[in-house]
Amino acid sequence: MSDRKLIRVREIMKSEFDMVDGLDTVATALQHMQHTETKCLIVNKRHDDDEYGLVLISDIAKHVLAEDRAPDRVNIYEIMAKPVVSVDPDMDIRYCARLLDRFGLSRIPVIEDKKVVGIVSYTDLVLKGLANRL
Repeated sequence: MSDRKLIRVREIMKSEFDMVDGLDTVATALQHMQHTETKCLIVNKRHDDDEYGLVLISDIAKHVLAEDRAPDRVNIYEIMAKPVVSVDPDMDIRYCARLLDRFGLSRIPVIEDKKVVGIVSYTDLVLKGLANRL
């Protein structure tokens, strides 16, 4: 067995993120975005049986900017990914990295008790997680 310290997603995730409504326009969502370092927006559930969505800044670039669409005329639900793959905050960061790779993702919401509690990306895994091992 390895003597390496187990690092959990909870220890490295960003706990501050932006939550938007799917009916918001891209312009409104960007105006209210306060945590640009996450490079994404979490789309809130509409009701208990709904699922969370995710919009990456790259989605906005590809589906709004590159297509020359007006951000005040495009709703978040038109460009979001839903449902999203998520991780548990107690997951080992090695498994989180494998999950991101397996599904071709760059960041992933962290969900605990059916609530988003954070967001984690490759950057967090490497700079916060791997750096802690050195």
